Amino acid sequence: MKKTLIYILGGIFILWLLYYAFIYFVPYSEGTRSGELIKFSRKGVVSKTWEGEISQGISGAQIFQFSVLDDNDEVIKDLQQYEGEYVKLTYIERFSTFFFWGDTNYFITDVEKSESPHFRR
Repeated sequence: MKKTLIYILGGIFILWLLYYAFIYFVPYSEGTRSGELIKFSRKGVVSKTWEGEISQGISGAQIFQFSVLDDNDEVIKDLQQYEGEYVKLTYIERFSTFFFWGDTNYFITDVEKSESPHFRR
């Protein structure tokens, strides 16, 4: 009886590890998005995560929401510095997420300041 319980719990644990590895190591898509960084904040009750939004249109009709993992310190610093500016974000889209990673499936890996195509000089 104990042996059967151990096998069942071990199997469940291995399935969870495989699911976690799949979500972490297999990206659904990769790409870039540009827009005005309108929001970047750390939020959450149980687990604090970094969440942000960029506006991709003049009227703010298209909003792209994203998350940043805690270990990307340079990206977090840059996003805090560029708030209100036009930025180009490089992201990885995952199939799913965990509550301790963020609210969205889009995770920012790089950020650079850019020039708005609407207000070029």
